[in-house]
Amino acid sequence: MSLTSAATLATLESTGPRRITDLAVLGGVTQPAMTVLVRALEESGMVERKGDASDRRVTLVCLTEVGATYVRARRRAGVHEFVRLIDKLTDDEAEALAAALPALLHLEALECQDREGLKQ
Repeated sequence: MSLTSAATLATLESTGPRRITDLAVLGGVTQPAMTVLVRALEESGMVERKGDASDRRVTLVCLTEVGATYVRARRRAGVHEFVRLIDKLTDDEAEALAAALPALLHLEALECQDREGLKQ
């Protein structure tokens, strides 16, 4: 699976159903490219398209249970890999990594704020 496909699935998992245009902006790709990507994800059962109850003209891309399971499995694999690598760090390196956590959490919060701004 491409990085853009995986990122799109993760976005849908964290933000909920989105328009293709929103996904294209978030993914840094054109709308036609995102349409092709969504079609492939749809064919693999990872996403589905549904109408927006508040605006019948709008179609939303939604994560399916298959897609959600994939995202969770990929996230777990990433966590296990990080744990494996962190175990190889020296004590000083592990302390430096722990000291960087507040800044990393702040970056995550800023990124979430940016995503929320795109929802509006």
